[in-house]
This record gives sequence, structure tokens and C-alpha cells, in this order.
Amino acid sequence: MPDRNSSADPSLVLDLLVAFRRSKAMFAGVKLGVFDALETGPQSLESLQQQLNLSNAARRLLDALVGLGLLERTGDRYANSAAASAYLTSHSPHRLTGYVNFSNRLSWRLWEHLEESVQEGTHRWSQTFGDDQPIFAHFYRNENDKHEFLMGMHGFGLISSPHVVAAFDLGPFRKLVDLGGATGHLTMAACRRYPSLRGCLFDLPEATPLARELIGASEVADRIDVVDGDFFEDDLPPADLYALGRILHDWSEEKSLRLLKKIHAALPAGGALLVAEKLIQDDRGGPDWAQMQDLNMLVCTEGRERTLGEYQQLLQTAGFTQVSGQVTTAPVDAILARK
Repeated sequence: MPDRNSSADPSLVLDLLVAFRRSKAMFAGVKLGVFDALETGPQSLESLQQQLNLSNAARRLLDALVGLGLLERTGDRYANSAAASAYLTSHSPHRLTGYVNFSNRLSWRLWEHLEESVQEGTHRWSQTFGDDQPIFAHFYRNENDKHEFLMGMHGFGLISSPHVVAAFDLGPFRKLVDLGGATGHLTMAACRRYPSLRGCLFDLPEATPLARELIGASEVADRIDVVDGDFFEDDLPPADLYALGRILHDWSEEKSLRLLKKIHAALPAGGALLVAEKLIQDDRGGPDWAQMQDLNMLVCTEGRERTLGEYQQLLQTAGFTQVSGQVTTAPVDAILARK
């Protein structure tokens, strides 16, 4: 009997077999300060070794980063690629280094226990770190970690939020309140696109100082307020449009439904909720970005990613009608639910 597997293409399996190595090489470049060191200009291997206190093995990492397209090499001198300068240096306004460091320090270790998460259906915080503190306690454990995590989310939001606020016509709305809006990237994107819209960022007191700084430096600062609060516990500022950007995927069905009912009750008739999350296809066949994020939510949180149909069911249970979804070209999609 012929071997049916003899002609199967192994490239997919081989690529996935080493995919984590590519991620870890990028994480190491950020942690060791490679991209920051090169932001002042090209440097030789010897210069980088001395500056960053690295061994001769540095050449192996640097060459790997060249192969990944994150560095460029001319002769014996290395330089950042455009992508590395924009997203992997600690002083870039578009940086994703906070998210990279979260992935390296926390997410990497949680994913080691994916099998147990699948078996038990629960996150791995206690197993990995020995405590059951809320997830955001780990992100906010000191001022530097908090700042870098929020800036990582800000860089992610700068990529996604302009697409989210353009997915539907938000022109008829007068006041947007972004619940748990972190640095205000979505609020600023909405106010830039809709000149008559006023905005309000509502988030925990730990997050709002940075939001005030970033919003205050923007050209739409005069139309955006920043208010401290906990959307589970406190009254919501009045609005005819609320937003939840990458919030619902953090929480259980029960907590999500409780929050959505609270938002629905606060909205006037004709008001709406804008949700920014990555949508899994209705047949659950992809996209792989959403599926991988779904597994990340499994090991990290009590939440999950959903299909549009699942969001429609959740939002309609909370009282919303006319729930529509739009897939974007960004890492986050958009859903609009009307009261």
C-alpha cells in the first residue's frame, strides 16, 4: 500500500516548529537594548558588544535579526530597519516595546502551560506566578511597568483605532465616552475624524495620568475630557456613544453581560456602543491572528475572542439591537450596537 503521507508538503509544520524562535529573537533584541543602541546610527559588532556588555555570541543574534528584516547590515556595521525604528525603540511614539516586553516576561511563560489551560478551561496565572492577583495588577506592579505596558497598548492602538472609528459613520453622535480607554488613542482618532464629536476617556486612576499627558499634547485636546473611574463600579459619564476597545475579550460572559447591560441602561434611545475586538470568522476557520489571540485570552484571562454571531447574541441579550460588524485591515475589527 502506498504511503499517503510521503507527498505531503512539510513546509507548514517546519515553519511552525521554529516560529517561536523568531519571536524570541525579537524579544531578546528589545530586552538587550539592541534597537535602542542602533537608533543613534549604525554601529559595528564590537561597538555593540562593548556598549551592551554582550559576548561574541552577539553576532549570531544580530545576524538573525538581519535575517528577520529587523536589522540591516552594510559591511560590518548594523542598523535598524524602518520597522524596528518605529516599533521596537523605547522612545518612538509608535513603539510596541511595552507589548513586546509583556509578551516576553509574562505571556511567554503563560503559554508554556497552554495544554493545562485547554484541559481545565482556566487561565494559568496561579500556576505560573504563584498568585491569583487580577491580571492588571501584574501590568501595574510598578510605575515603569505600567508606563511601558500602556505605551505598548498605545502603539497598538495607533495602528488600529483609525480603522475602527472609520468602520461606521459616527458623524451623527455628539459625545463619545471610551470606557477603559487607556491612553486615549481611540478617543483621539474619533475626534480627529469627526470634527463635531466630543470625547471623554474613562479609566482607572492608575491609567489616566498618561492619558492626560498624551491627549493634552494632541490637536484635539480641547474636545476630550479625562475622568477617573471603574466601569464596573462607578456611574458612567453621560454619552450617546460608548466605546469598549479590547475590553470584552478580557472578561467572563457574566462580567461582560453585566457591563453591557450597564452601558445599555446609560444610553439614550438611539445611542450606540462601538466595540473594538478581533472577530473570529463565523465558521471559526480563521483568521489565525484572532485564533491565536483567543488562545492568549485562555492562558492570560477569563475571557475569549468571539465571532460576530457570538457578539450579536451577547449584545442582544444586554438589550441592544441592530448589531453590525466590520472586518478591518488592522489587528482589531469593529462592531456597532444600537439601542
